Amino acid sequence: MGTFARHGFQNVAGRIKLGRDVERFSAPVRLRMAFEELGPTFVKLGQLLASRPDLIPEDFVEEFKRLHDQVATVPFSEIEKVLERQFGAGVATVFKWIDPRPLAAASIAQVHRATLLDGTEVVVKVQRPGIEETISEDVSVLYWIAEALRKYAPEARMYNPVGIVDEFFRSLELETNFIVEANNIRRFKENFRSDSSVVIPDVFMAHSGRRALVLEALNGIPLSQKHAFEQSGVDRQAVMRAGIRCYFKMVFRDGLFHGDLHAGNLFILPDNRIGLVDFGIVGRLSKRTQASIANMFLALYSEDYERLAYEYVDVAPYHDGIDVDEFGRDLRDLLAPYFGLSMKNVDFGRLLMDSTVLAARHRVQLPSELMLFFKSIMTVEGMGRAVVGDFDLLAYGMEFASELVKTRYEPVKVRDDLLRLVGESGSFVFALPRQLRVLTRKLTRPGFAVRVSLVEADDLRRSLETSSNIIFLGLIIGSLILGASLNMFLKEGPYVFQMPALSAVLYGIAASLGLVAFYTYIKK
Repeated sequence: MGTFARHGFQNVAGRIKLGRDVERFSAPVRLRMAFEELGPTFVKLGQLLASRPDLIPEDFVEEFKRLHDQVATVPFSEIEKVLERQFGAGVATVFKWIDPRPLAAASIAQVHRATLLDGTEVVVKVQRPGIEETISEDVSVLYWIAEALRKYAPEARMYNPVGIVDEFFRSLELETNFIVEANNIRRFKENFRSDSSVVIPDVFMAHSGRRALVLEALNGIPLSQKHAFEQSGVDRQAVMRAGIRCYFKMVFRDGLFHGDLHAGNLFILPDNRIGLVDFGIVGRLSKRTQASIANMFLALYSEDYERLAYEYVDVAPYHDGIDVDEFGRDLRDLLAPYFGLSMKNVDFGRLLMDSTVLAARHRVQLPSELMLFFKSIMTVEGMGRAVVGDFDLLAYGMEFASELVKTRYEPVKVRDDLLRLVGESGSFVFALPRQLRVLTRKLTRPGFAVRVSLVEADDLRRSLETSSNIIFLGLIIGSLILGASLNMFLKEGPYVFQMPALSAVLYGIAASLGLVAFYTYIKK
C-alpha cells in the first residue's frame, strides 16, 4: 500500500485508511508509475481503464494507454515445471524439441516455439508460474481499496470502483483459463470454416489444459513487423479487405469478436490471407446489441443524432432521468463538425469513445461488451490506416450494417421472429393461470396487507407529523379563545385589565400557543 504514498497519493492513502514525492509529475503519471511498480495485475487494470473513458477522466485514460506488459521473461526451467505439471510427465513425452528462448512474454503467459513428436510445428502458450495466486492476492487488495474508496471518498462513488473491480476480475478469470481460450478458438474456427482468407490455428487439445495451450504455428509474419507486406504475392488492398470483412463478420453475423485485435495478434500469410491468434479476450454480442450497432452505423452515416441517442439509451440499463433530446443535441455538437472530412483527418474510433463519455454524463451506462466493441473499432481503424493510409472505417461498416438490417426483414428471418414470438407468447399464456392462482392465494390469505414503498418517505412522514401538530395546536387555541369569549359574555369572576381574569388567562395561553404554532410552521 505504501506504493501509492510513494508516488504522491498520500492524501488518498490517508483518506481510505492506507497509511514522497514526485511533485513534478501529474496525478495520472504518478498513478501509472504506481501501477507499473505494483506488477502485472495492476498493469492489466490500467489497460482495462484505458479503454473505459466513460468511467475515468480523460487525462487518466491517455496516461494508462502507455501501460504495456513490460515483464521479465521466466527462466525455461520454471516454464518446464508448469508443462510437466500440465502433462503429468516430462516435456520429452510430448515435444521432440522446444525452444528455451521465449517467442513472446506477457504478464499472463509466455510463448515458445516447439515441435511435436510427429514433426508438427507448434507454439506453446504457458501460464507464468504463480500468476493465479498473484492475481488472487492483488484482486483481493483491489476489492479492499475499492470498498474503502466507496466508503471514505464520496467523489469516487460516481465511478463505481467496486463495479470496475468486478468487471476486471471476470475478464482476468477467463483470460487465465486456457481451456476457455481453447473453446473460443474452436468457435472462431467453426465460424470461419468456409472463409479461406482467414486462418485460425488448430488447438491440440490432447496436450492443452488450464495452464498450457499447444497451437498450430502460423506460417506468416505479424502485422506489427514492418516487413510483413514485403512477402511475395502479398497485396495491401487485398489484405485490408480480408481483414475488414473478417472483423465485421465477427461483429454483425457471428456476435463473437476478437477483443484484443492489435497488430501483434494479426498475421499476414501468403496468398493475401490473414491469421488470428490470442483469443483470451473475446466480445459476445446478443442479437439485440448487434442490431443496435447496425442502427448506430446507419444513424451516423445519415447524421441522425436523435436516433443514435435512442440506440444508446436502448442498450443501456433503464434510467428514468435521461433527457434523450438533450443527449442527441450533445452528440450532434460532438460529431457533426467532422462529417464531410476525409477519414484520413478523422479518428472515427476516438469519436465513438468520446461519445461514451458524453453518454456517461447523461447517465447512460453502456454495457461492457459495447465498450469492448468500441475499443476494438479504434484498434482496427489504426491497423487499417497503417495498411492503406486513407482508411474509411465507416464506409466499410455501412456495407455490413445495411446488409444486417436488410436480412432482418427477409421472409426466413421474419418467419423465425414470428415463431419465436409465438413460442414466448405461448409460454406466457401457459404460465398465466398458475401466476393468477398464486396471486389469488396471496389476496385471500388471512392478514393480507400491501406494503407500499414511497420515495423520500421520511420527508413525507416529517411533513405529516408537523402538519398534524399545527392542526392540534390550532384546535386548542380555538377552544381557548372560544372559552375566553364566552366568559367575557358571562362577566363572571374578578377583573384584570377591564376583563374577567379567567378570560385574560385563556387569551394569554392562546397567544403563547399561537406563537409556538407560528414558530413550528416557519421552521418546517
